[in-house]
Amino acid sequence: MRPAIINVMDKAARRAGRDLSRDFGEVEQLQVSRKGAADFVTAADRRAEETIRYELMRARPEFGFLGEEGGTQAEGDSVHRWIVDPLDGTTNFLHGLPQFAVSIALEERGQIVAGIVYNTLTDELFWAERGTGAFLNDARLRVSARQHMSESLIATGMPFLGHGDHERYLETLKAVMGEVAGVRRYGSAALDLAYLAAGRFDGFWEFDLKIWDIAAGILIVREAGGFVSDISGRDSVLKTGEVVAGNDKIQEKLRKILREADPGPTASAAAS
Repeated sequence: MRPAIINVMDKAARRAGRDLSRDFGEVEQLQVSRKGAADFVTAADRRAEETIRYELMRARPEFGFLGEEGGTQAEGDSVHRWIVDPLDGTTNFLHGLPQFAVSIALEERGQIVAGIVYNTLTDELFWAERGTGAFLNDARLRVSARQHMSESLIATGMPFLGHGDHERYLETLKAVMGEVAGVRRYGSAALDLAYLAAGRFDGFWEFDLKIWDIAAGILIVREAGGFVSDISGRDSVLKTGEVVAGNDKIQEKLRKILREADPGPTASAAAS
């Protein structure tokens, strides 16, 4: 039986997911507005957040709320906060690529205690509650057991126009490419982390992520037996947005490759 808090999150995600799936089928007709260089927000994105917020706040009206689309609620019990990305993979969505998800996490006293990543098109619900393990629908999840980088499939996210440190990323990508079986860039950090928890990917790294991109996925990876940190091994990922994840062996080896190749923030990024 799923925990009650997961059922609350599941209901909100599925209700928003039904609308997203419908809108995805009519993606060319969506009204789109800019929210920064090469970072679009759609009418579907905004509606999904409104739907999720309504369902979550109806179930737990005393909790705070942080949404990727600007939905915040300062009021609350100061202990609990929902962290929501209603459509992780917006650019994929806009281009008709079926790789996007709803991400919902619950923070309690600064710690993520529950999270879901819902792939609306495949009806895959990845979820975890702290201390109880990670699941795909009702099947237990476990990160892959691979120990050699040469056999590993690594996921990543890369910077784009107006976002991120391009030079830094290219140096780290070049180093990783020469050591692994393959690198994949799917365009949804939430799904990348969920797939890592399911053993579909063996490792993941990305810089400059936002808390709503990763809050749920990080918990799911850890509850599936994985490790998550920044390049230096610190547990500061929700603050810095710098994420390296994998099983114990792959995460350690991936961190070493990245650390040796990482030039640090470049002048061009600092100037942007």
